[in-house]
This record gives sequence, structure tokens and C-alpha cells, in this order.
Amino acid sequence: MDRFIDDLPPMDLMRSEKMMFVQLIIPVESAQRAVSYLGELGLLQFRDLWLRYERCRFQVKEQDFVVAFNYIHYDVFPLLQLNSDKSPFQRTFVNQVKRCGEMSRKLRFFKEQINKAGLQSSVHPVSGPDLDLEELEIQLAEHEHELIETNSNSEKLRQTYNELLEFKMVLQKAGGFLVSSNGHAVAEETELSENVYSMNDYADTASLLEQDIRAGPSNQSGLRFISGIICKSKVLRFERMLFRATRGNMLFNQAPADEEIMDPVEKTIFVVFFSGEQARTKILKICEAFGANCYPVSEDLTKQRQIIREVLSRLSELEATLDAGIRHRNKALTSIGFHLTKWMNMVRREKAVYDTLNMLNFDVTKKCLVGEGWCPIFAKAQEVLQRATFDSNSQVGTIFHVMDSMESPPTYFRTNRFTNAFQEIVDAYGVARYQEANPAVYAVITFPFLFAVMFGDWGHGICLLLGALVLIAQERKLSNQKLGSFMEMLFGGRYVLLLMSLFSIYCGLIYNEFFSVPFHIFGGSAYRCRDTTCSDAYTAGLVKYREPYPFGVDPSWRGSRSELPFLNSLKMKMSILLGVTQMNLGIILSYFDARFFGSSLDIRQESEVILYLGARYQFVPQLIFLNSLFGYLSLLIIIKWCTGSQADLYHILLLLLATVAVPWMLFPKPFILRKLHTERFQGRTYGILGTSEMDLEVEPDSARQHHEDFNFSEIFVHQMIHSIEFVLGAVSNTASYLRLWALSLAHSELSTVFYEKVLLLAWGYDNLVIRLVGLAVFAFATAFILLMMETLSAFLHALRLHWVEFQNKFYHGDGYKFRPFSFALINDEED
Repeated sequence: MDRFIDDLPPMDLMRSEKMMFVQLIIPVESAQRAVSYLGELGLLQFRDLWLRYERCRFQVKEQDFVVAFNYIHYDVFPLLQLNSDKSPFQRTFVNQVKRCGEMSRKLRFFKEQINKAGLQSSVHPVSGPDLDLEELEIQLAEHEHELIETNSNSEKLRQTYNELLEFKMVLQKAGGFLVSSNGHAVAEETELSENVYSMNDYADTASLLEQDIRAGPSNQSGLRFISGIICKSKVLRFERMLFRATRGNMLFNQAPADEEIMDPVEKTIFVVFFSGEQARTKILKICEAFGANCYPVSEDLTKQRQIIREVLSRLSELEATLDAGIRHRNKALTSIGFHLTKWMNMVRREKAVYDTLNMLNFDVTKKCLVGEGWCPIFAKAQEVLQRATFDSNSQVGTIFHVMDSMESPPTYFRTNRFTNAFQEIVDAYGVARYQEANPAVYAVITFPFLFAVMFGDWGHGICLLLGALVLIAQERKLSNQKLGSFMEMLFGGRYVLLLMSLFSIYCGLIYNEFFSVPFHIFGGSAYRCRDTTCSDAYTAGLVKYREPYPFGVDPSWRGSRSELPFLNSLKMKMSILLGVTQMNLGIILSYFDARFFGSSLDIRQESEVILYLGARYQFVPQLIFLNSLFGYLSLLIIIKWCTGSQADLYHILLLLLATVAVPWMLFPKPFILRKLHTERFQGRTYGILGTSEMDLEVEPDSARQHHEDFNFSEIFVHQMIHSIEFVLGAVSNTASYLRLWALSLAHSELSTVFYEKVLLLAWGYDNLVIRLVGLAVFAFATAFILLMMETLSAFLHALRLHWVEFQNKFYHGDGYKFRPFSFALINDEED
């Protein structure tokens, strides 16, 4: 049996990839290129040596020097002395990381400007001459300075343009006010004696007004006015404040601005008539407080027309200048957009490279960088490092040294687009321990199948299939778009949805339900009525006259008096069979795990020894206990289905076996572990797990083992809890699989209710409106209740059955993911 198992070909996803702990000694001149090439390879996970050294440095005391030296690698202690006066923030390549961060800020600024201008940047990198980091930094600084200067000039021109536009509108509107009030004004009073602005206005317009608008002799008792423009939302408060300040001695006229100013706020033009210098001072202060722009207007129509012509001329010139500035800026942004993606990828990679180099540390000679990390054994890291040495013209090559480690290696599964979603479902419960059996191998089939058992309806399955096919057909397009959280989750599980729909169609054909309606797909029914009228079909029942229906449930069961008892019995027993089968599979996988870790020479942790010994002495009693009770029940169900008669086997003997299996699970493991622990320290067995002082001297790179005290009572209590949990879990987990029956029945009954009580009831009327309303209600209920809520409910229950009932038989899930330094992963995270 063992030889047969050893001859079986290995499964790709059954065990995680074998990992090795490596040490890299890289010359300084080739370090940047070597790490960059490793990032392109994407199969090496670096360890942060600074954190490790800092953690060790704080543990080292003078009185504990010998103890600390025994736990630290022999060539690490000089590094501790070398970096003892530095903080973790004083890493070697911090300045380079800051420079890359600054360049990233500039690139984000360029991207914002491109999006603001409504331009499109090139999605795919444009080929061009390769730039090093210094040249790119200079180019980005030049482009940023040019854009900032262009934006500043455009902003000033736009502000001047807005002021001229406001001045033109004030001249036009205020002129009408002055003409209408000319009969009430004093002829000698003309206009303000000086120009009033709330901002620093343009010099040319001010000189124009000084030349063309000359105030006559001031008449303190005459009627005067101030005109300007203000936000529309402030007009009421502004008018009220003017009325209170002048005690009602003023006349306020307003008109909306007709032309659109380059400002999102609506403006209103106003003219305030008043008398006296004191009132003028108050009005100007109020205008300044409310942010109103005041402009001088002449009462002379000839001068008004002259000023308007000059303002229009200035506006046309500014429009041309603004258009030229916008074209120049868009041209600069377009040229940047062609290379933006390439530059962002380059800066992102360089920053990642220097971040990784900061995880390395110098050796004592300051000529090499020392790094450690994990990589799969199939990774061709040495070839990549040799190529980096050759390309950098280094005289010294990189040393790639495989080491031993006390730490458990990371878990790495090579997945594709199809299997990745199933692996993510398993990892959501917990990442597999290193080289532990992977439940995702079986979840590819069992997860969508258990979902389909609860969701079985081939009409609903076709709807899910169409949705899955749409997502798969748009895969290339949707993968490059930024999706919402729900849509991203749905797109990531498109292949899970595909299998769930296919299995739903299969189970729906077995249940013979198409939107709860049965069809004679595989031939005629095996039953017929007792008479030609079929009057007692639903009371007395039908008569069987031919062989059973070839596939699935006979459509004649639909609507008969025994429909519900028959389907309940069928689905309940089928749920028990599926549950017992899957739990047995979990126990069998625990045996393969025990056998794998027991035969492996790479036993790094004591927990793996416990797993090997414990599972080996638990596999047989667990299998006996589960199958003596529920395996026997499943066998009776199958015998009754095949023969039609009840079978009475050796149930007393099986009950005794189940009783014996409980102490078998409880007692052997703790005592065997205590015996092995005693022999281990006597030096008779488990020599591979122990090390001596001679081993430390001979093999300085091997992992140093330190042993904790053996606590027999703790192990015994833990084993007792585990045994009780399995005994009670065998009952509760089997009962938990009855959810397959319950949800399948609920889905079928809901479909029947919506079909009969909504669609058929509405179709019984001759009114077209009622039929359309009934069809709409049926479609809404099918889409949102049966296809969305029921799909989510069945998905969650299938998830629960895998996480709790199946995986707790063998799966520990206490590992950690392999997160290599990879440029591809960095780009995905940024996207």
C-alpha cells in the first residue's frame, strides 16, 4: 500500500512548493541591478535584517553575552556592533527612497493635470530611449517647473480676463441705471473722483481711466454713486447692511449678470446712489467686507462707449493669449502623457528596489550587502544573479548560499486564473501550513457541487451561466478597468460562478425543475392515472406501469399527494451521504498529512512531530468512530435504495467499535509523546531534531534548536479536548449537512410559490395589464430573490460546510503566504 501511494504522481496544488532559505552576499556595485533582476523574476521573499538586528540588539546585555551568542548567527554579531549606534530610520538607501517618493509626487501631479485638462495618457508604455534615475529626475523637475509657471501665468491672465469681463458688464448695466436716474441727479455731479478696486487691478486699465475720466469739482452735498459686482447669494445681506449703515439714505439698484464669467458663482451687478463723503467711506468698507468688486463708471455716454471699446479690445487679446497658453500647456501635457506610464512604472520599480535594498545590510568590510530570504527550489535565482553580475561589469560575483532555518517556510501555491479564486476561498479561512494538504484541490469540484445541491434548478442555472459567460467574455476589458467592490468580487469569482452554474444545471436536471416546472426531457413518465379522467390523481395517487424514469426525478411526482414526503426523503438522505463522504475524505487527508510529515526528513518544528505522531494514532480510531455510526447509516440508505428493503446488519458490533475508538483517540498519543521526549534527551532517537555544541561549531549555518520543557498534563488535556471535540463534532457536523436538504427544499418551494401564485394567477385573467404586471413581479422576484439572495445564501452555506465540517478534520491553516519581491505584484497593488 505504501509503495502504491509513493508511486502516485504528485499533484501541483496538493502541496505547496518546496522552499529554501537562502543568504545573498551581493557586491555593492551590482546590488541595484541584482535586486532589480530578482524583482523581474518575482520568486524571492526578502527578510528585513534591520528589524531582526534591532530586535536582537535590544535583547543583548553584557551578562547575557554567551546566551545571545548561541542564538545569533556567528557572522551577525559584528553587524550588531556596527549598527548599534543607528536607528531603523537611518537606513542606507533612505535618500534614494525619498528621491523616488518626490518623483512619484511629480508624476501624480502630471496625471492630475492631464485628467483636469481632459486629455488621455497612454495606457501602454511608449518605447523610447532608456533613462537612468538622475536623468529622469532632471526631466521631471523641468516639466514640473514649466507646468507650474504656465498654470500661474494662466491663472493671472484668467483673473485679469474675469475682471475685464466684469468691468464690461458693469459699464453696460450701470449705464442704464444712470440714464434712468438722470432726471433725479444733479448735473454737476458726474462720478467718483478716484478709481475704486477691491483687488490689485491691471495697470493699463487704470491709466486709461485716469486719462479719460476726470472728476469735476467735488460737491459734498451732491448725489454720487458706486457701481460694482457681487455674488448673487450675498445680495440681500449686502443691501440690508448698506441700508443700516446709511440709515436709509441710499438708493440700491441691481441686475443679474448676463454673460458667463469663468467662475462657478453667479454674480449680480449693483449701483448704489448716496450723498456725502462719510457715506461713501462706509459703502466702500462694506463692499470690501462682502468681497464685492467696485468699478468706476462715467456718466458721459461718449466716454462709456470709448471705454467699452477698449475693454472689448483687451478682452479679445486676452482670449487669444489664454488660448495660446492652453494650447501650449496641452501640448506639454500630451508629450508627458506619452511617457507617463513608462515613467511611473520606472519610478515605482526603482522605489521598490531601494526599499528592498534597505532590508539588506552591509557586511563588516562595507563592500558587500548581505540579505536573506525564501525562494522556491525551482526558482532560477542563481542564473539571474549571474546575469546581473555580468551586466554590471562586477569583478566579484554574488554568493548564493542555502541555509537552514528554524522558522517555518512560507506557503506558495502556483495558481492560474481558474484555480486562483478557489485558493482565495480557502485562504480566507487561513493560509495552509507549509507543505500541508491543500483543500483547494477538492474545493474546485466540491464547493460548486454543494452549492448546486442547494440551488438545483436548471432554469436558474442557465441564468447564472449567462452571467458567468459575459464576465469571461469581457475578461480582458474588465481586467484593465477599475471596478467597484461588488463588481470586483464578482469578476474575481467568474470561474467559480461558471462551475456553480454548470453544477446547478446538472442538479436541476436531477430534480427536474425549470423555474420549478418539471419537463419530460428524458422520455415519458413511469406513472399514469387510474382512469382516463385523472380525477383521483392527487388523492388516490398514480399507478406505475413501466420502468422508472431514466434520469432524475419523475415529472409525475409534481403535484401528487406524496410529492413533499418523497422529495424530503430523497434530499435528506442524499445530504447525509454527501456529508459522510466529505468528512471521510477529510480524515483520509489527515492520514496523508501525517504520512507526509512523518516520512519527510525536513522536520523543522516540534509541532510537526506532534502532527505526525498524533495524526497517525488518530486516523484509525476517527475513521472507525465516524463510519461505525454514520457510515453504517449511509450504507443502510444505499441498500434500501438498491433493494427496496430494510437491512439489519451488525449494529451492536459497530456500536462497540465506536465506543472503543474513543479511548483509542484519547490515551495513546500523550503517552507516546512523553516516551519519545524522554528518549530524545537520552540521545537514542530523534537525533535530527537535536544539536550539540559540536554541531554548532561544525555547522554554523544550521538552525539552532532550543527545547521547551515537556508538559505532559497540558498535552493530555489538549488531547482530551480534541477527542471530545471530534466525538461531538461527528454528530453535529453530520447534522449540519442537512442544510443541503433544507435550502434545496426552500429554493424549490419559493420557486413554486412565485410561479403558481404570481405568474399563473396573473395569467388566469384576460386583462393584458394584469398579465404584464404579474410577469414583471415574477421576473423581479426571480432576479432579486432567487438569483441574488438565494445564490448568496447557498454560497455562504457551502462556504461554511467547507470551512467547518470538512477542513477541521485535517486543515490547520496557521501558515503565512509567500510574498515575493515582484514588480508584477507591485503594479497590481498600485492599480
